[in-house]
Order: sequence, then structure tokens, then C-alpha cells
Amino acid sequence: MQSNNPRKSSYPISNIFLNRWSQRAMIDTPISNEELMPLFEAARWAPSSYNEQPWRFIYSHKGSKAWDTLFALINPFNQIWAKNAGVLVLVLSKNFFENTGHPSHAHTFDAGAAWMSLALQGSINGLAIRAIAGFDYDQARTALHIPAEFKIEVMIAIGKPGAKEALPAELQARETPSGRKQLQEIVFKDIFK
Repeated sequence: MQSNNPRKSSYPISNIFLNRWSQRAMIDTPISNEELMPLFEAARWAPSSYNEQPWRFIYSHKGSKAWDTLFALINPFNQIWAKNAGVLVLVLSKNFFENTGHPSHAHTFDAGAAWMSLALQGSINGLAIRAIAGFDYDQARTALHIPAEFKIEVMIAIGKPGAKEALPAELQARETPSGRKQLQEIVFKDIFK
């Protein structure tokens, strides 16, 4: 647990939720499969509608041609820090049920549960995990041959935590666990208010 963590919960919860945050500062060092696969294993056990498990992950280790392909999809602002990630992951979700062929209205929700499981396990294991929405989704579909029945959700950068001082000055001030809205702003009894 970080001693400078400003996060405080209103009600008793596990520190696992307070300690997980989306760090950008990473050191340029490899992530082994022994470090990576437990994250996917945690994601595998996420809940999903009808147990369809619609999530799929495409990952690449830094130093590979595939990593370079994924990295090139990221917008320049995010490339500034993502260049030090040891692994890049693209998260997909299948938009229909395999057993019926009917549309799944929860596939994105289910993939989000898998992402959270991956992110929590990464935090527990001492890794820096950050989702990236700023990348070229259309190019990703083409470059990685992603079928139309899969929605591209997000990219994830995984690395070893680094010092915030290694980031550009404009990012250093933002490199801290962020707060959250108050419960009364997001939870409503009986009707939406």
C-alpha cells in the first residue's frame, strides 16, 4: 500500500480497491509470461451474462513486431508514456451469444468486468496497469484482422512501476491516485435523480 495514497472510502471496503490506480510511469523492462498470465487468469474468472465470457485479449511483448503494430495505433499523447510498457493488450468483446446467435446487450459490460479483474490482479502483483482509449480503433481492426462480430473495447499498457519524475512535467502532477465522486452523485434510491 502506498503511504501517499489520498484515497479514503466512505464505507469499509477492501484496500484492493483503494490501492488500484491507473499509473502512467513505467520503467522500460520486460514483463515475463509468468508475470502476465495470472492477469489473464484473473480476467477469465470474471462474471458474464449466460457465462458467455465474450472477452478476448490480443497481447504483445515489447520488442516484437506485433508490439510495434499496437504501439503505432496509440495516439501521440499516450505514446509519450506507453513507450515504456512491457506488454500491450487489446481488449475485445463478442457482440452476440454463441449458443443462440442473438445480440448480447451485456458484452461490453462483461468485458469491463474482465478488465477490472485483470487490473486488480495486476495491482495486487505490483504491476502498473493503465487502460488506453486514445488509439485508432479502425486501424486496429484492420491491422489485427479482427472480425466484425467483435467490438474493440480498449487497449491496456502493462509495465513495472516507474518514478513519476521520468514523465514529462505536464504528466507528473497527474501521476497520483485520483479521487471519486461521492456516493450520492452516483447512487439513487427508487428513481433517477
